[in-house]
Amino acid sequence: MDCEILTVGTELVLGFTVNTNAAEMGRMLTEAGLHVTGMTTVGDHPGGIKGHLGAALGRAGTVIVSGGLGPTSDDITRPAAAELFGRKLVRDPQLVEQLRAMFKSRGVQNMPESNLVQADVPEGATILPNLRGTAPGLWIEDGGRLVVLIPGVPKEMRALMSDEVVPRLKRRAGENGWTVVRSRTLRTTGIGESALADKLGDTSGVLGASVTLAYLPTVAGTDLRLTAWNVPEQEADALLEKAALALRPRLGERVYGEGETDLAAVVLKLLEDKGASLATAESCTGGLVGARLTAIPGSSRVYKGGVVAYDDEVKLQQLGVSADAIAEHGAVSEAVVRQMAEGVARSLDASAAIAITGVAGPTGGSDAKPVGTVWIGVLWQDQVRAFTHILPGDREDVRGRAAQYALDYLRRRIQGSSR
Repeated sequence: MDCEILTVGTELVLGFTVNTNAAEMGRMLTEAGLHVTGMTTVGDHPGGIKGHLGAALGRAGTVIVSGGLGPTSDDITRPAAAELFGRKLVRDPQLVEQLRAMFKSRGVQNMPESNLVQADVPEGATILPNLRGTAPGLWIEDGGRLVVLIPGVPKEMRALMSDEVVPRLKRRAGENGWTVVRSRTLRTTGIGESALADKLGDTSGVLGASVTLAYLPTVAGTDLRLTAWNVPEQEADALLEKAALALRPRLGERVYGEGETDLAAVVLKLLEDKGASLATAESCTGGLVGARLTAIPGSSRVYKGGVVAYDDEVKLQQLGVSADAIAEHGAVSEAVVRQMAEGVARSLDASAAIAITGVAGPTGGSDAKPVGTVWIGVLWQDQVRAFTHILPGDREDVRGRAAQYALDYLRRRIQGSSR
């Protein structure tokens, strides 16, 4: 079944609010087996909503609309959809009572009269109960065409999509022969997109006709998204498992997890399994590694803490870096990063350590050490190994890449890599 997504809100068009609803709705509909053929965002203008909705219906026949169902003057999706279908808006008495009861349950005895418009329903529409908000969803069918209106509040959208919209769409299409589009992601790091493609080589023989591979590069690494297209639901997971197992040997140590796995969580688990503890010393990254580690619940079982040694005096006083090393080699050097790793492990009594120093930019570079130069030191089993990179991108990119590289080097050291 083809469908389009229409998100409504001037704040989305102007860029003041990031349109996360469109992405989430796309994933949910695709995973359910629908073919999402397009996404459109329109501002809070009656003619614009009606025009875009009519155009989307003409292309796909089914449109899921998010937003514009609230009680204020800029919430005009409901009347625009009713006008498109040539239907009157009728106030539903049961919805009125439900709205008043909801407000009373929240301690508001006199509901604002403006909320009554949320009980206005296009004639013949099916009401989709919204247990998390005041605006119900609406299901409007006409001559084979279907429009589904749901609120734009993300938590309300998610609940209505999973509890009402997707199950109804499946029933409407018929369960017999229902196919799905499912994806599975392998996460890699420390290797560029093109180099990764060369490493994998020709994958057509191992993926099969129903599974495709997409490369999704980010600052943190390249995700490999495997997608099984238009196959029976019970077969999708088996096809994706077979494809993932076929690719993993080619990826080797470059793959660190699947789905939404965070590399910081992988490192913490490896250390916990070894009964080890971790400390960090960061200069140019300013605590990014520590922030990523402490974002993981339970990290205190492993992570002892860190020193943000931005100024050289902190490196000297807190980490025991020698003044001679800084004078001879500079703060961004192998000698200094090694001493930073040893110093923070000693200071915080940790069995593992990460240290980073570098030139994040946009200024401060030189011919010998251009912007993007970083040194990373990793201490594991009483040995420090140091690595250097000249990282691309702006200041934020350099810092993010350096933190990811540091975590990955420690991961691979714990797993016995020669690097």
